[in-house]
Amino acid sequence: MQGTVLQYERETNTGFISGFDGNRYSFARINWTTGNVEPRVGLTVDFEIVDKTATQIIVVKSANANGRTRLAAILFALLLGGIGIHKFYLGRTVWGIVYLLFCWTFIPAIIALIEGILYAAMSEEDFNKKYNS
Repeated sequence: MQGTVLQYERETNTGFISGFDGNRYSFARINWTTGNVEPRVGLTVDFEIVDKTATQIIVVKSANANGRTRLAAILFALLLGGIGIHKFYLGRTVWGIVYLLFCWTFIPAIIALIEGILYAAMSEEDFNKKYNS
């Protein structure tokens, strides 16, 4: 069976999966077999069902709910960051406008260069947690 993670509580290490069959299944972190990917809302998973509980859970594809990629953010920051395009891309519209208003000072371009380097140093998982959830 496949489904999507609806909820996950780190404190209790439990959550719910919405199966593609329309039913909801509870799960515990101990049943999560994809060790390198932490459970989070939006992940598409494959799982077995035992008494309305999801077991043997495997991530099918990572959640990228907003469709934003780290590579695009890096390129926007490095190439067009002086006018705030990367901020608009990442959903930070107010900051994008601030960058546009002050682009003539070249300060946003310097900050965007640093941000591009920070995005490159950030792991894909951290990027998705921050900008795609």
